[in-house]
Amino acid sequence: MNGLLPVAHEMSERPPGFVAPNLSPSGLRLEPRELAEGVHALMADQVPKDNNGLIVGRDAALVVDAGITPAVGRQIRRLAADLTGKPVRYLVNTTYHGDHTFGNTAFDEDVTLFSSRLNKAAMTDLAAEKRLRAESMYGDDSLDTVLEWRKPDVVFDRFCEIDLGGRVVHLWHLGPGNGPGDTVVHVPDAKVAFTGNFVLPYGVTPMMLIGDPVGYARSLRTMRALLDVETLVPGHGFLGPAEPGISAWISYLENLAAAVDRGLRAGTPVEALYEELPMWGIEPVPGAPEQYRALVRSLHRMNILLTYRWFAGRPAEAA
Repeated sequence: MNGLLPVAHEMSERPPGFVAPNLSPSGLRLEPRELAEGVHALMADQVPKDNNGLIVGRDAALVVDAGITPAVGRQIRRLAADLTGKPVRYLVNTTYHGDHTFGNTAFDEDVTLFSSRLNKAAMTDLAAEKRLRAESMYGDDSLDTVLEWRKPDVVFDRFCEIDLGGRVVHLWHLGPGNGPGDTVVHVPDAKVAFTGNFVLPYGVTPMMLIGDPVGYARSLRTMRALLDVETLVPGHGFLGPAEPGISAWISYLENLAAAVDRGLRAGTPVEALYEELPMWGIEPVPGAPEQYRALVRSLHRMNILLTYRWFAGRPAEAA
């Protein structure tokens, strides 16, 4: 790609009554779960706040995502120090979104920061990114502590391998998804993937912020074909198996694209589609709190709206 592809912009429109995910770091505690020797999911104790990851090899350790503020980044560093005596040498951002990247500045310059080329290309306007994430802060002013945006040191277009000593970690950009440059962190020997916003285990709809369900489904099909994965560590929400999660999202996105396209061609208002279109079998995980269920329903409506806008904005010959 060599940086020639344009960056797809996040759509900022939201449906009436949209429930933004609460990502405030207030009271957040990250709880480690060891999925294989040296492979730790750092799970937020308050869903759907951000999860993180730590992967340890013989010589070095790698952290997945840095949190929404420098203070959260420092919490991740302390937790990594408690879990391993190996130095953290690498940090990977799965997306450019501030809740995953504003904590980058908590990591010293001897920690090399990796992400996809498209993620770095989207990290241009700190003030605008803070405004976009403010809807998820619910009055918390912690973003005032974010004064700079550390960007990736190393970028890749499709694939990158990092050797931690006796363990390799694969970084993949599989195509557009939640954002333009979603990066999946795959640990082949553990069959674990840290997926950020790209795909979550079954029980929640996608958050399709660039509005392209067709490209998103294609990217997920590529992941299913290429990566040997049993466990997904999502950027938000609950741990879970890769299947039926990946396949459920492919089915959801393909059904969404077809239904919204039909509705638009028939002249159906988007407000009517909110009421008509089901979630095609996706239901919140059993026992999930009502706030989480409301979020899932709200994300579905947002996906309908952004897909409607995406189809309406395409050139006629591309329809």
